[in-house]
Amino acid sequence: MAKTQRAWYSGMLTTEDWWAVWLGLTFFGLGLLTLAGIDLVGWIAYPKKWVFSLPDGAIAKKIVTIDKAFYALGGKYSLTAKDTYKALGPIGSILVTYVVFTVATTIGAYFQKWDVKRYVVGWTIIFFLTYFVWFIGHHAFFSASVVDLKKSHFPQMFTLSLGGGASFILALIVGLIIGNFFKPLARYLSEAAKPEWFIKTAIVFLGVKVGYLPIKAVLQTAHLGSKGAQIGHEMANLTFDLFTAGAAATVVAYLIFWPGVYSISRLIFKLPRKTAAVLASAISICGVSAAVATGGAVRARPVVSIMVSALVVVYAVIELVILPGVFTHVWPGTSDPLVAGSAMGMAVKTDGADAAAGELLDEFMRTKVEQETNGQVVWMSGVITTSAVMTKIWIDMFIGLWAFILALVWVYKIEKHEGDRVPFSEVWFRFPKFVLGYFAAWFIYLGIFFGPGQAGAADGMSVLKAAKAGAVPVEKGMRKLFFMLTFMSLGIITDFKKLAEAQFGKMVWVYFVALFLFIIPVAVIIAYLFHHGMQIPNMASLAGATIN
Repeated sequence: MAKTQRAWYSGMLTTEDWWAVWLGLTFFGLGLLTLAGIDLVGWIAYPKKWVFSLPDGAIAKKIVTIDKAFYALGGKYSLTAKDTYKALGPIGSILVTYVVFTVATTIGAYFQKWDVKRYVVGWTIIFFLTYFVWFIGHHAFFSASVVDLKKSHFPQMFTLSLGGGASFILALIVGLIIGNFFKPLARYLSEAAKPEWFIKTAIVFLGVKVGYLPIKAVLQTAHLGSKGAQIGHEMANLTFDLFTAGAAATVVAYLIFWPGVYSISRLIFKLPRKTAAVLASAISICGVSAAVATGGAVRARPVVSIMVSALVVVYAVIELVILPGVFTHVWPGTSDPLVAGSAMGMAVKTDGADAAAGELLDEFMRTKVEQETNGQVVWMSGVITTSAVMTKIWIDMFIGLWAFILALVWVYKIEKHEGDRVPFSEVWFRFPKFVLGYFAAWFIYLGIFFGPGQAGAADGMSVLKAAKAGAVPVEKGMRKLFFMLTFMSLGIITDFKKLAEAQFGKMVWVYFVALFLFIIPVAVIIAYLFHHGMQIPNMASLAGATIN
């Protein structure tokens, strides 16, 4: 069967995939300028957890008043323009963020031959609606955890403790309301509601996060070192152990979880191959990012990735509510806190929900062990959270490799017909190009760490601090903004009437069965095999140590 010959650079200026690369790498590159003392990314507006007014005795630490609900990240992290970005204030930072991303995304819309006028109007509505939902989702009732309440000296109060996950689910709900009850508006906004473009761009920003991880770890270790040589040495060893043991999660996710979930989808629920592949990646690897990457690799219908992404968000919130308590009070319990943390990293399929669940688990377990030992055992905060996040990061790092492997399988096995000659170039055309941006951002930050940063040596610390000033606004502010835009857009373009046609009901049950009867139990077992016996240093045994 003859195939149309295409140049290897085909679509570089006209496809969504490539424009995720250009958009992501543009802001990644601007972030690198902090190494030269130029901060051009600190304007990004980011939310804080807030209340209308602070109760008596409370302090504005983790929770602030409504007038400070947003801030420019550069006002906190910039080394050269902190005062400038602070002066923007909440409204100013949001407006600058809007102008910058309106210009950047409109250029992409123009080259992709979209209706630019309609795009700008739709983008404006979606952008400000997204920021409004982001604001609502960060009210303390939705987002504040017991840790936040404690650090801000709040009285005991009921909160949903959903962290950033509250904003994601609210964005999805608002989008779904528009998409199903205000259909004329949804059709108009569809020109700007581009969840695949937004999530692919967010994945490029995720590459910054992965590459920045060792820089962050070194800077945190320097801070911990002030607590004394003993705790610094123990924490350094523990960090290394967590890093190496976390590699096991990658083997589990790709060699055990994926084939298992794929088999459940195909053999029990009789789903089509492409749908099963997207579901398997989402449930067994890393949720929305893996679903989109896999959908691109196997050329699944866009609606499949969209519906699977919606399921990922819903189930992640369920896990966030249930798993910290179960892991603390049932099993693994406080006897194996790092087993529980690692299992959390393998089980919860979104970065935000994983970090939030890890934070809750950290608080629950530290409180329980102190009560059980009458204060004879005290763990430093954040170690259990780190075990959850580090395991998740290992999994995140291999999204691109897995997408490439699946592209090979689909081209040379699944869709290869007798007599066909499939050129190797077809693998390139199927390969999700945004992953190139992800890897570029990751490896360049690793190069900074091992090169001018001297892997954390004293002479390289100034370089690492400068790199942090440019990395945080991108990997934290821009990445999460584009995740928010993704969830809002997912809802807007999702029509419930069409879900039945795509076997959505079966997907719900596949996700439930695979997650609760396969993924979570196996994750705990594997985490036990690789993390059992690893202990958190006991701060109570160190005379004069400061615990935080």
